[in-house]
Amino acid sequence: MSSIDLNADLGEGFGRWTLTDDEELLSVVTSANVACGFHAGDAATMRRVCELAAERGVRVGAQVSYHDLAGFGRRAMDVPPAELAAEVAYQIGALEVFARAAGTRVSYVKPHGALYNRVVHDEEQAAAVVEGVRLADAALPVLGLPGSWLLKLAEAAGLAAVTEAFADRAYTDQGTLAPRGHEGAVITDIEAVIERSVGLARSGTVVSHSGERILVRARSLCLHGDTPGAVELARRVRAELAAAGVRVEAFS
Repeated sequence: MSSIDLNADLGEGFGRWTLTDDEELLSVVTSANVACGFHAGDAATMRRVCELAAERGVRVGAQVSYHDLAGFGRRAMDVPPAELAAEVAYQIGALEVFARAAGTRVSYVKPHGALYNRVVHDEEQAAAVVEGVRLADAALPVLGLPGSWLLKLAEAAGLAAVTEAFADRAYTDQGTLAPRGHEGAVITDIEAVIERSVGLARSGTVVSHSGERILVRARSLCLHGDTPGAVELARRVRAELAAAGVRVEAFS
């Protein structure tokens, strides 16, 4: 039987504003990428999500980002490597306080948005993220896109490099994510997302934006928590994976 982890971006709100249905999604996913305050999230939100995750046995991951609250971490930024490394470590450390208070710990790190896409092809920025992870905890796995500089450098630094796939995002023929500004970059058809999820878990393949079937072997599958109907979609994906003989379990 094949197996896969299901992760979702959670805690993406601050103050009185909420975006993700954290409580319901935590009843479905096995890993929670928790916003650490730089693109979304605040202290109270981080604490609450860590407590809910601990209650449900869901792994807590630090979703680190460029310091871009206004742009939700999706704007391109040029941050000096030393500064970026410090900011990554800072975000992990902040989340670790609340994870430990809840009786769990930060189990992995995943970049968010513009930073996630940047460290696929930018060796310098990827090295800074890896340095930041090592500053915080040299034993933390790093979650990222297969073939990215981030995972190459993480592995070279002795960190566990965990590959990730996206069922609701279009892929280029090169195995990278199609930019969000491109037509069809985000897949909204529920049946298509479910079909892609099962295909990624069972065969490690997905159809690219141009119609080519490409190899995307991943240990974790991301379900975006900020999409409309995210909870019901997550439940259906998990049910269909089980029906297809795929075991859903955390990678960490």
